Amino acid sequence: MDEEENLLHGFSTDDEDSSDEEVDGPPIDIAKLPTIAKDDITLTKRLEKAKKQSAVDRGVLYLGRLPHGFYEDQLKGYFSQFGNVTRLRVSRNKKTGKSKHYAFLEFDSSSVAQIVAETMDNYLLTGHILKCKLIPKDEVHPDLWIGANRKWRVVPTQRVARAAQNKPRTLEEQAKASKRLLKRQSDKKRKLEEMGIKYDFDAVAYKKPVSTVS
Repeated sequence: MDEEENLLHGFSTDDEDSSDEEVDGPPIDIAKLPTIAKDDITLTKRLEKAKKQSAVDRGVLYLGRLPHGFYEDQLKGYFSQFGNVTRLRVSRNKKTGKSKHYAFLEFDSSSVAQIVAETMDNYLLTGHILKCKLIPKDEVHPDLWIGANRKWRVVPTQRVARAAQNKPRTLEEQAKASKRLLKRQSDKKRKLEEMGIKYDFDAVAYKKPVSTVS
């Protein structure tokens, strides 16, 4: 995926600076949230047992009613207390980039994911009753993880236009652009003549590279 496609899809790129407009509000300080996996002895033992089992399948969770301030970094940081989070994706508005307050989370063990679903479903998190459901393996959409583990930023329209303008064009694209340009200039010349104005100008178009014979 090139720079233009990255920007259009709302993904950050390595050369973006800190001046880009952020779409999210203040993040939640997850250090102040209860560490359930450590505080609940019974839960701790269940997780330890599940982690010792060979991980045949990964487990995917649906998380709904996420509170404000609970974004990609906070999700991974908080749910990593249960086990290894391999992928996550926060659902966001395609135009504004704002969170829709639900997300998908993947653990490297389906057994761990099942325990997390049982523990966190209807859990009161910063005033929100969290919904946490395990998605059956055959119901996980193949496109679910497009854009996973990537930070979202507002689509910078000026940078998109600049990236498209600076993108190298093939000979076929140059020929099509020249044809469109010549047609516009021909139409403009015809309209001027209809108004009784005679004006000759050279059409500007892509020039074919001149081959030199040595």
